[in-house]
Amino acid sequence: MSSTKNPQVSRTIAEVRQQTSQWRRAGERIAFVPTMGNLHAGHLALVEAASKAGDRVVVSIFVNPMQFGEGEDLDNYPRTFDEDLTKLSSYNVDLVFSPMVEEIYPSTIEHTTAVDVPKLSEILEGKYRSGFFRGVATVVNKLFNIVQPDVAVFGEKDFQQLLVIRQMVLDLAMPIEIISVPTWREPDGLALSSRNGYLNSGERQQATAIHRCLQRAVQAIVAGGNPTFEVGHATQQLDEQGFLVDYIVVRRQQDLAVPEEGDQSLIILAAARLNDVRLIDNIMFTLHD
Repeated sequence: MSSTKNPQVSRTIAEVRQQTSQWRRAGERIAFVPTMGNLHAGHLALVEAASKAGDRVVVSIFVNPMQFGEGEDLDNYPRTFDEDLTKLSSYNVDLVFSPMVEEIYPSTIEHTTAVDVPKLSEILEGKYRSGFFRGVATVVNKLFNIVQPDVAVFGEKDFQQLLVIRQMVLDLAMPIEIISVPTWREPDGLALSSRNGYLNSGERQQATAIHRCLQRAVQAIVAGGNPTFEVGHATQQLDEQGFLVDYIVVRRQQDLAVPEEGDQSLIILAAARLNDVRLIDNIMFTLHD
């Protein structure tokens, strides 16, 4: 964190391109953090990582309608631009790009060119949130084309999203390094998320059960327990505590495939609803011979 610095705010693609092209001509390395705003300490950790990875830091704040499905909370998604800008002023941010929807989607969203990352986008979150990763990949692709960063920073809490972005960058030959930052948590283990703001005090206390169940499952699996049994046990525990579990699974870290004999770099991922709030979490772990 640096001393207070008010970043430049740009609303148009033309302004961003003009500024970033100047930096590139000067030989400066551009680091980029795409966000939907409502910033918390997890976002700010990404900004901090970006400031170490580049000479110039760009943060986008854009609530992307293309990644919200029917019945999801687009209209109610918290928009806290002034507070976000105040938080970013304590970090080494040079430019905040906060466009209107029409700037990013000049034609209707239904008729816009879209980016699909097959296979990875169709499992887990993709199964429960139809079109979500299509919206994510499309908007991140657009933002990459606008900012043209050398490096972009994403959080590991949204692990499947991170892999989708990595795959898109690889497949489309984008000259962008993708850096990931570990999940930030509250002292009681709850992963930081904008959706935590929807929880009442009782639900907030209940929500900590997700991380505890995943921790217990990982400890048991590392100690030699059967992953299928431990996943079933964790699911049952959350069911009994009032959650509606979408999934708890153990997968390979590199591609989210079902682990095979000899796979050691694994991750347990969970998505569960607590009344009207859907929460996700994961823990990466390694098996040893």
